[in-house]
Amino acid sequence: MGFFGKGKSREEKAAKIAEQVAGGKGLYGRMTRATLGAEDYAKLQQSIGAYNSGATVQQLLGMGVPTTTAVVVAISDTGRLVNFDPVVDLILQLTGAGATTDPITLQTIVSKLRIPRPGDQVLLIADPANPGGYLYAGDGATQ
Repeated sequence: MGFFGKGKSREEKAAKIAEQVAGGKGLYGRMTRATLGAEDYAKLQQSIGAYNSGATVQQLLGMGVPTTTAVVVAISDTGRLVNFDPVVDLILQLTGAGATTDPITLQTIVSKLRIPRPGDQVLLIADPANPGGYLYAGDGATQ
């Protein structure tokens, strides 16, 4: 790394800033935390977490990690957007061999062009950071 951050790509710089904002550390994180109220700062942290889970899903799918199917029971809008895509609350019911009777609740980013509806079948992937948890992996159609 050279002086003034030379040598890092824009993506690496943006990821570092997002990490600082979410953690409330560094100049960006402290300034964001100071200017937002506690409730808005918590919403910001949730949105950054949803964004990071989307990147994790893409990496896991690229590595060939198997997916699980589920049916959308209910969907509700949180009123937040990340890159102009909505953050929604999903209530899902697992299908297939690993199905349980308890529904799964996820908060995730969905494509505004492919918002799932109740009754639609979607894909989930096991969350490596949360054993027993799942991440939303879309509807399986290529976008």
